[in-house]
Amino acid sequence: MTRHFLDLADAGPDALRAMLADARSRKLTRSGWPKGKSDVDRPLDGHVLGMIFEKNSTRTRVSFDMAMRQLGGTTIILDGGTSQLGRGETIADTARVLSRYVDAIMIRTDDHAKAVELAEYASVPVINGLTDMSHPCQIMADLLTVMESKGRIDGLKWAWLGDGNNVLHSIIEAASLLNFEAWWGCPDDYQPDAKVIADARRRVAGTSNCDGITQAFTATAAAEDADVLVTDTWISMGQTHAEQKLAALAPFQVTEALMKHAKEDALFLHCLPAHRGEEVVDAVIDGPQSAIWDEAENRLHAQKAVLLWCLGKL
Repeated sequence: MTRHFLDLADAGPDALRAMLADARSRKLTRSGWPKGKSDVDRPLDGHVLGMIFEKNSTRTRVSFDMAMRQLGGTTIILDGGTSQLGRGETIADTARVLSRYVDAIMIRTDDHAKAVELAEYASVPVINGLTDMSHPCQIMADLLTVMESKGRIDGLKWAWLGDGNNVLHSIIEAASLLNFEAWWGCPDDYQPDAKVIADARRRVAGTSNCDGITQAFTATAAAEDADVLVTDTWISMGQTHAEQKLAALAPFQVTEALMKHAKEDALFLHCLPAHRGEEVVDAVIDGPQSAIWDEAENRLHAQKAVLLWCLGKL
């Protein structure tokens, strides 16, 4: 059966833990190496990843390209403006054609349904590089960053501040799979998707984490005794009504005062790019508790493990 990675639940907890362990091991092995040097085993030698970009990208584009290079493979990049996708070719036809050319497909797009349709008609693995519903590759990097810093994932409290968006959806999903708490502080009009919450609570029902998927009604309630604080930009590409949204989200800005409600050794994470002075202040994002640069680097290492899992090498 073809292994797609559209959401974290596609892999399940055991596979996610195996991916994180492999990512950590390969990262440690490469310490001090040139970035372009291949891993010794070159497990994806001869493999090609097709990358579809319908949304702008820096980290996703570079990290997936470098991931394939380090694993011994290569990449091909397509975007809407220079491919037939931009002229109305169906997702299904694109999936059928690309499956004849490449060994796996990564898509970064707006509508999650496009990624689902691509996976339905592709005969090779499809990886979600970002959709409006979830961002599983980002959360794999976040999990790796927390594991490196804290030595564990289980039992920690993650606090999300701001917009109930795709990144939060994947954090909630991860919490329900890997036994940590996900708390979120979001304005009433910007809550996460109800189905995402319901699915997560159904997974943890009757477990030690049954109360770990929690809406907090203030920023301080979310941050209280948290091990990890996370936020994201409040205005995403293509969104309108910016002034109204910014006003609603202002009480959930991550400040030095808010960080003091978390544990003394709490980490601050942000998937970047950041709008400094909106969702987070400079003193936090550049401060001693910020792990954003490790987090950004870990996109590369985590995605190597995702690629290996999808292609049956892990």
